[in-house]
Amino acid sequence: MSHAFISNKLIHPSTHPPHLFPRLSTSKQNIKPQTLISTIHPMVTTNRFSPGFITKVEDNKAGLVGEDTLSHLKSQLLQQLQGINRGIFGVASSKKSDIEELVKLLEFQNPTPDPTLNLEKVGGCWKLVYSSITILGSKRTKLGLRDFITLGEFFQTIDIQKSKAFNVIKFNARGLKLLNGKLTIEASFEIASKSRVDISYDNSTITPDQLMNVFRKNYDLLLGIFNPEGWLEITYVDDTMRIGRDDKGNLLILQRSEQDTV
Repeated sequence: MSHAFISNKLIHPSTHPPHLFPRLSTSKQNIKPQTLISTIHPMVTTNRFSPGFITKVEDNKAGLVGEDTLSHLKSQLLQQLQGINRGIFGVASSKKSDIEELVKLLEFQNPTPDPTLNLEKVGGCWKLVYSSITILGSKRTKLGLRDFITLGEFFQTIDIQKSKAFNVIKFNARGLKLLNGKLTIEASFEIASKSRVDISYDNSTITPDQLMNVFRKNYDLLLGIFNPEGWLEITYVDDTMRIGRDDKGNLLILQRSEQDTV
């Protein structure tokens, strides 16, 4: 899951962790993902979301699913995602259940069951539209995300030729004349199975310098939230949508974007 910068960027080599101020001697192995392992859920036997559009198992043996079915499910899912700010600051449990239910239906009818054998479907730029990763309580306060700093779009660019992923999180600080900035995390990936990739953190940058200074004290906290290191199971991908589940138990939903963020 993917992932030319100006000269004032601060780059952290892969042999060091993202401790910015001051430089420390510890290694990137200190950046450890959580150990909760997610599982891919079976088909949900529900008629909650327009059952007439759900393809039966026996009709899907050849791996072919009706475009109308997937289009309708994706439309319903995107409707559920409206107004929740990608879920980053929490979602009501009922809404979260509805999202999960629709995701399972899409995963069950994944038109690309072997995504790492079809990397052309995975490569390119994607925009995050939902994540079960949340920034709540004291974390949100420490990062200034209640009043001072606003999160913008989340993009991921995957370079399949170089086996690289670039995650770009945009934000602005209202106290600095609406100064825009971004956190960029570069990672490498290796194919682990027909649907899973292993991801390693390489380096990170935060620009411009004014916003780098804002995050100086809590940079490790910020990077710990968005660090992609671990594994990612690609559970659904087509020409416009990608869904994944990682080793930390997070659900990620992305839409293809034409924007070049690298």
